[in-house]
Parts: sequence; structure tokens; C-alpha cells
Amino acid sequence: MENSKSNAKNDNETTPISDNQKGIDNHNRVANHLEEAAKNHRHAAKHHKDGNHEKAAQCTFLAQGHVKLANNVQNEDVEHHKTNY
Repeated sequence: MENSKSNAKNDNETTPISDNQKGIDNHNRVANHLEEAAKNHRHAAKHHKDGNHEKAAQCTFLAQGHVKLANNVQNEDVEHHKTNY
């Protein structure tokens, strides 16, 4: 059974709530990954300042991974918008 409809595309069409929730979830996932990337970059900066360049490199690597994950989710969201809006 299809979920009730909401969020008008235009005057004659609506978007199922489940499709809208997928978009919301995607945006939240992207934001979470970017926040983690920022946190790791801040840690990297602190480690560089303290002279611990190996830990800084590890934090940079983790930050890069979160940015890549965020980009992957953004690409999923673009595909979702192409097919649903």
C-alpha cells in the first residue's frame, strides 16, 4: 500500500511521503559526514600545532573519507531527485 501523498510537485502532482523522507535522510547523512570531516580537520590542525604530524595525517585521512562518503550520498540524492521530482 502506498503512503499518503504530500509536498506538491506542481498543481497536479504530489510526492509520496516515503520519497520525501528519503531526501530528508540523504541531506542529514551528508551533513553528518561533513560535520565529521570538519571535526577531523580541526583535530589535524591541533596535532600539527602540537608537532604530532603522524596523528595529523591520520585525522586528515579520516576527514577525506567522510568527504568522500558525503559526496557519495549527494550523488544518491541527485539520482533520487532525477527520478522523483
